Order: sequence, then C-alpha cells, then structure tokens
Amino acid sequence: MPRLAAFPKAFMQALCKDGSMSVSQWIALAAPLGIDGLEWYAGFLEMADDSNWPRFRAEVAATGMSIPMMCCSPDFTHPDPDFRAREIQKQLRWIDMTHALGGSFCRVLSGQRRPELSIQQGVALAADAISACLPYAADRGITLILENHYKDDFWEFPEFAQQMDVFTLLVDAIQHPNFGVNFDPSNTYLAGEDPLELLRRVSHRVVTMHASDRYLAEGTLEDLRREEGGATGYAKRLRHGEIGKGLNDYDAIFSELKRVGFNGWISIEDGVDGMDQLARSVAFLKNKIAQHWP
Repeated sequence: MPRLAAFPKAFMQALCKDGSMSVSQWIALAAPLGIDGLEWYAGFLEMADDSNWPRFRAEVAATGMSIPMMCCSPDFTHPDPDFRAREIQKQLRWIDMTHALGGSFCRVLSGQRRPELSIQQGVALAADAISACLPYAADRGITLILENHYKDDFWEFPEFAQQMDVFTLLVDAIQHPNFGVNFDPSNTYLAGEDPLELLRRVSHRVVTMHASDRYLAEGTLEDLRREEGGATGYAKRLRHGEIGKGLNDYDAIFSELKRVGFNGWISIEDGVDGMDQLARSVAFLKNKIAQHWP
C-alpha cells in the first residue's frame, strides 16, 4: 500500500527565505497529521550546515516518521558546460543529503526552457547530466526521480520538459534501475494538458507522486490552454486548493497507478490555507488509498 508524506508548501518562505520558521517547528506541526513521512527540501536554510542533517533525521524518526524524498531543482539545460558541471556537483551534494537523512528518492529536473534550445539539444543535455549522476546515486541506494514540473520559484524560464511530449522523450532517453518518475497531476494543468493522458504514458515509470489539487479561479480549461499553456509566469486562472475538491480525478489516477503495481510514496503538496486544510487532504487521501489498495 502506498505511504503518505507531506511537503511544507505553505511555509517555504518561512523555512527557506526569512527563517521565521525552524525545521524543528515544521516537524512538530506535521507530527499530529498521522502520516508516514516528510518530503524534504534541499533549500531549507538550516540544511546549509551539514551537522544538522543527522539531527533532523533523528527528530523526524522520534515522531515515528521518516524522510523518504528530497526535493531539489538542478538546471541541466544551460549551454555552458562549466555551468552544467556545477549543477551536477550540486545534485551530488543533494544525493548525499538524501542519503544522510535516510531517504531513497531525490528529485531531478531537466532545467530551464531557454529560447535558444531545440528540443533535441535540451533532451540531450538533460539526459547526459542526469545520467552522470546516476552511478553516484545508485552507490548510495538513491533513486533519482524526474518530475513533470512547472517552474522553480527562482528560475527565469519554465521547465524545459514541461510539455508531456518533451517529458516523455526525456524519460525514454534514460533507462536505469535507479531512475523513475515523480508524477504531479496538477502541474500538467499548468502545461495546458491532461494529467491522465500523461499518466497513461509514463505510469510504468512512476515511483513516487506529488498529491495536490488545483481549481479554476475563473474561466474554463479551454481558456487556460489557449491563453496560458506553457507561458512564462504562473497560470493566473489556477489556484492551489484542498485535495479532492479541485480538478484532479483521484479515482482515475489511483486506478491507473494500482493497475501498474505502484506501491510508492505519495507526498502531499497542500496546506496553503493552513494545517486544518492539510489534515483534510490527508484524510481524503487515506480514504482513497484504502479504496484502491484494500
């Protein structure tokens, strides 16, 4: 049966920018949720000090949870080979961080969709860089997970592999036992595409999942696809919401994952309106998991 983790979506500014929340405070907030783990973020301010890594692992373990997944954002599509080499070194450090925390999955991305890049060039650059990291990850028992991402908060351009045709090209270019997909259904809407279509194309490679939901603040999905699919800047028509009350069809998503034998971690990206909302999303997902994996 899949296990649930949570990501501090509502507290990224506090944990990563202004320091108004400590990692220990986030752990304490999440402990009563009754979940199995916490998805970590490499950019937590306190993670810059390596000596904190074993301490946080112990703090999470003391609550009965673990740290299965690391969220980080390498940029592997830069035309400068020296830049890419530095990004690979960052990814290797994040793999070390994941290993020190007891995790098994560390995110990778393609990189930014720079205007001068052709699809073939971008896929080649990203595949080469990810492949360069895989032996290091495998030696530490870490699986690198490629997310169908939208855009890192600190990037100028959206994800190179945002569109499903490009994403599937990149996934198909990397065949390694320590590589898989982290599926995020909500991000597909930001690309103006259908998450179920993407899932059907990559479900056999999915090893982890982000659970989130979005709703249309105005207009229709056709408006979204026409006006904002693949555009720079976040889609103004879409808002994060409570899981189970937005656009995603979790029965269809979980049916497909169950069909292919998925039994991995599902990390909740929710709670932007408070911990009560996050608790309701946990309850919804627990109920759906029990239905589909009885």
